[in-house]
Formats: sequence, C-alpha cells, structure tokens
Amino acid sequence: AGFQAIYMTGAGVASSQLGVPDIGLITMTEMVTQAKNIVNATNIPVISDADTGYGNAINVMRTIREFEKAGVAAVHIEDQITPKKCGHWEGKQIISTKEMVNKIKAAVEAREDPDFIIIARTDSKSEFGLEDAIERGKAYGEAGADVIFVEAPQTVNEIRIISESIKKPLLINLPEGGKTPILPLPELQEMGYRIAIFPSSLWMTCIEAMQEVLKELNGKGNTDDFRERVVSREELFDFVDISFYRKLEEQYTKSD
Repeated sequence: AGFQAIYMTGAGVASSQLGVPDIGLITMTEMVTQAKNIVNATNIPVISDADTGYGNAINVMRTIREFEKAGVAAVHIEDQITPKKCGHWEGKQIISTKEMVNKIKAAVEAREDPDFIIIARTDSKSEFGLEDAIERGKAYGEAGADVIFVEAPQTVNEIRIISESIKKPLLINLPEGGKTPILPLPELQEMGYRIAIFPSSLWMTCIEAMQEVLKELNGKGNTDDFRERVVSREELFDFVDISFYRKLEEQYTKSD
C-alpha cells in the first residue's frame, strides 16, 4: 500500500492468536513468533510491541535479543508492571522511573545491531499526569532510548506540549475509539512526531467484515451479496505469491 513500515500490536496478537484481551496474557515467545512471520512475509521494517519487556531488566535483555534475531527493526517497551493493561484503559500500575531507566539501559546493552531501534513508552500520564510523563520521557531518552512514546494524550494541546518538551524522535499511538484525538498526519509531522501507529484500523475492519459475512451466511445460507466486496480467487492466491511457488515446483519437483 506504499507505507514505510508495519506496526505489530500486542493487543491485536492477543485477540487474533488467543482470543483474549490486552491484559498481559500473551507471552514473549508468542509475540516473537508472530513478529518473525510478519518479517518473513514482507520487505519493509516491522515495529513490534514488546509490552513490558516481559519481566525485569534481565528479561528485557533476552527480549531484545529474541526480537532482533527475528528480524524486527524496532520494539517499544513500556513502564507498566507485569502483567500490563491496554494503554487506553484505566487502572494501570506504573513502575518507578529508576527501574524503567535500568530496563532501557539493559535493552541498549543487549542489542547487537546499532540500527535496531529501542522505543521507550510511558503510560504514566493517565496515572500521574502529563508533567510526570514528560519527565519520564526525557529520562528514558537520556538512558539511551532512540524514540519516546508518551501513551494516551487526551487533547490536541497535550499532543503539542509533548512534542515541544521532549527533544527526541517521538511516536504517537492513534487507535480508533481511544483517548487520543486522531489528527491529520501532516499536522503531527509538523509538530515533530516521526512515527504514527494505527494499531486498530485493520484489526477492527477485519472483525466487522467477518461478522457481516457470517451473519449473511447463517441467515441466507450463501454469500452471494458479498461477491462484489471480496477479491477473486486468483487475486487471493496472487496475494500470497502462488506464481513464485509454481516456478519452484516446475524447477524442483516436476517428474522426468
């Protein structure tokens, strides 16, 4: 579609792989496996949610190595306790700034590829206020994080204050129906944001489409009314590169 990167959401993986909410039930190995599959299916950088790093600073070091070996370009790690909650929910519990700083330092030490990007996310705004979140963002940047991610600003002014206060590359999270107002990308870029993620857009669209077609199939016994809304069978298999595999079959498995 012409985008420069892909974002893999932890909430989306928990929902699609396990059928559970974003409350810390997904494991590091499950996330790494899904990330590796996405990396293998595409040729643009993949940014992955890495939740809390799945434990303390030592756990974070293993997490970084595993995601890096999977071919991921960047991960973000947040300052919630383990298990965590969705960033746009209430009732989150936050670790100390010092503990998170040590986790970031451990992440920086663990990476082998200097181009692997470490994104530090703070969820403290909803619990301790915007000023605390900004101070944490600054501290995380000083600890070595390449990009800062202040989760869930609730107004355009808060979005602007964050961009004016933290002198590091910034990421903003824009889930439909979340706490953060969704601004036009050029406006966010002008403010100084370098990455904008839309973690729910495709996921929510897929759920709606599947519910509609299942209702139609269960009610009418066929999917005739959806024929114009779906790709053709040829497009479906072209999408997963069937011609490439047919060439391999022709080259390596065709009978003499």
